[in-house]
Amino acid sequence: MSGDALTILALATENAELRLQLAELQDQLVEAAVDAGELHLQVEKLQAERDAWRAEAERLRRIVA
Repeated sequence: MSGDALTILALATENAELRLQLAELQDQLVEAAVDAGELHLQVEKLQAERDAWRAEAERLRRIVA
């Protein structure tokens, strides 16, 4: 096999390996985006719960005062 053919083979092999790595990283990125979306929903729920507790505390302060 000539030097040019070996170079092309090496580049093709490296390209295939890089494509696999890219596909794996894209999968991880999608998973991270899904996780981020779920965490965002949890944060919104906790903020709503916090706001409800604050409103209840304020309501009780007004009754006691």
